[in-house]
Formats: sequence, structure tokens, C-alpha cells
Amino acid sequence: MTNRLKVLFAVVLASLCSIVLPGAAAQERFSRDIEQISFIPKGLWITGVSVSYSQSNQDNYQFLVIENLSGDTYTFKVSPMLMFAFKDNLAAGARVGYSRQRTRLDAADIVLDSETEYNVDNLYSISHSYYGMGAFRQYLSLGSNTRFGLFNEVQLQIGGGQAKICSGSGESLTGTYERYLDLNVGVAPGLIVFLNNYSALEVNVGVLGFDYRKTRSVTDQIYVANRTVSSANFRINLFSITFGVAFYL
Repeated sequence: MTNRLKVLFAVVLASLCSIVLPGAAAQERFSRDIEQISFIPKGLWITGVSVSYSQSNQDNYQFLVIENLSGDTYTFKVSPMLMFAFKDNLAAGARVGYSRQRTRLDAADIVLDSETEYNVDNLYSISHSYYGMGAFRQYLSLGSNTRFGLFNEVQLQIGGGQAKICSGSGESLTGTYERYLDLNVGVAPGLIVFLNNYSALEVNVGVLGFDYRKTRSVTDQIYVANRTVSSANFRINLFSITFGVAFYL
């Protein structure tokens, strides 16, 4: 290649490199101006517990088509937690839980109309379950505020339990015993409020999850049945709201 051709090639290459596409000069790095601070600093241990207890008693209670309802029920749940902030605003850990529920129905009448009526009496149910859960959390501060914040928790839960249901009395007594295994994957966003530098109140609610349950039941110690249930939840579940106290140490 002659020197003249080399000079011409260099001029053409320089011209191509200097071409600016339309609008390219106006393009800049986009920023949403979201201010993210170290809401949960790296190295913190997070521990806490959620406890709930509810009890109700009915005596000749009436509700819609149910009349003369008499009985009582209670539910108890406890769930301790331990997590570690391995990076600013990111934490991972585990949670275990136990729940127990008992329902006793002495009598109830289901009245659909003046000619259709069903009677239920001497119904007793008790169940308890346990589970272990792996959890991952991402925290988000509300602006520059270090007292109020949000978090999103991803949960992987496996557990099991057993239940007993009896109905009737005397020679008409019948009962079913169940054992079940449960697997759940879910997302539970929440709100956190710091009371001081080390303690906080938390509330979260499940909005997305997949659940798989396998149950084996034995009725009257004779009849054996197995059932499998799987479900997906893509809505806010008000019955999964959890309140708790956590300590950040």
C-alpha cells in the first residue's frame, strides 16, 4: 500500500469514528434518584420471635344459616428466628415454628329453609404442626429515615404434623387420624419499625407462594386413604399476616 493510500485510509477511518448518531449526544445515564442508605449494616445478627394465641367460646350463637352453635376453640403459634446480615441491607438465616389448634363443637344446627335442617354435635378436632424455614431478606429504607423501612422475605419451608378428628358418641363414635408433610415456597414483604437502636417491631404478609401437601389418613383404624394437594397463591392472604419482635445485635 502506497503512502498516499495509507493517508487516505486514515482520514476515512477518523471520519467514521467522529460520526455521532442522532440523539446519541443527548443520551445520559438514567437515574431514578432512589436514595439507598445502610439501613441494616453488614455484620448484624438478627434474632426474634413471633407468638400468637387466640381463643373463642360460643353458647347458642347464631350466624347466617347456623343456629344454636355451642363450643370453643383455641389456636397457639410460636416461631423463633435467627438471621445474619452478610452484606448491607441483605440477610439470610432460618426460622422454626410450632402451632397447635383445638376445636370442640358441642352442637350446631344448619338451617337452609323451613324444611331443610342438619344437626351436628359432639365434634372434636385437635392438630399440631411444626416446620423449618430458610429465609432471605432484602431491606429498603424509606429515604434517609433509619427508623422505618421495608423488607422483602423469600421463604423456603418444609414441615409436617398430625391431626385427629372425632365425631359422635357411644356406639356411633367415629374418628380419623392424619399425618401430613408440607412444602412451601413463598414471598412475604413486610414493614419494620425500630423502637430503639437494637429492637424493632415487624409485620409481614404472604402475597405469593406455592404449596404442596401429602396426607395419609386412617379412619376408625380400618380405612386408609392418601391425598395430595398442590396450590399456588398470587394474592394477598390476610390469614398469613405475622406480627413479631426482632433484635438487631
